[in-house]
This record gives sequence, structure tokens and C-alpha cells, in this order.
Amino acid sequence: MKRRLWLSNLAAAIVCCATGAFASGSPNVSIPERARGSNKVVVAKVATITPQWRTNSFGDRLIVSEVSLDVEETLKGRAAGSLWLDLVGGTLDGFTLKVSSLPEMKPGERAVCFLDAIENGWHVPHLKGLGILKLDDNNQIRDSTLRLDAIRSMVRTVAK
Repeated sequence: MKRRLWLSNLAAAIVCCATGAFASGSPNVSIPERARGSNKVVVAKVATITPQWRTNSFGDRLIVSEVSLDVEETLKGRAAGSLWLDLVGGTLDGFTLKVSSLPEMKPGERAVCFLDAIENGWHVPHLKGLGILKLDDNNQIRDSTLRLDAIRSMVRTVAK
């Protein structure tokens, strides 16, 4: 009887922990999965950022930053020298909008960008913040041990 009670308590604890794990944080999506799902993957440097007020389809007034990217390398998709990225968030008219699921971008920063095409040749990050992996000066993803060479290899394998 004690063993059965112990097993049922263990099972309940596992279910509760698993539910909490699935409900919290962002999903763990591998680099190959991100590459497969995105329209384009580039290594780029932020050239300019221009915040604007926009109204979304729900009628909410948001700050959306238009980010000009100078493309250094195209890993997937048609090559382009520059791209435009719509990134929700920014500072405008004394107001700042920070979106927890998206990184803030600054001019001069480099990143590997997994992008989805939207209208008029513009792009948005694939899977929101999972679509922008900022690079440090040593071509390593910030706060990670992952290097640009490894990402190149993974993306090119998927993009074939």
C-alpha cells in the first residue's frame, strides 16, 4: 500500500513538473529547425534603426523599429546586399516599448538572422527572438558557446 501511494505521488510530481516546464520559457528550437522554417538566413550588421508609431491588426498603437541590415553573408535564400527588418519595440517621442520575446538591436551590432518575408520585401525575425542570434567580436553567439562556423555548417546542411 505504501509503495502504491509513493508511486502515485511520484507520478503526480512528474506531471506537475512537466506541465511547468512546458508552460514556462521559450521553446527549445534547434538551429537546423530554425533554418528549415525561415525564408532566409543571413549574417548582417545593423546599419540604421528608425522607430515609428504603427497600429496593428488589433488596433493597438505600437512602436515598430525599421532596421536596415547590411548583409555580410547569405546562408539561406536569395543573396542581397541589404535587407529591411520590422522589429516591434524601440524608443520614440519619449516612450520606450520593450518586447520580452525580442532583443533590442543597436547600430553596429552583428547577428545571424533567421527571417520570414512579409509584404514589400520586408522581413520579421523567424520565431520572434529566436530568429536573432547576436554575435560578439569573435564570431561567437553572445551568452553561448556556439560559434558562427557551426551555425554556417548547420544552416548549409539544411538549405541544400
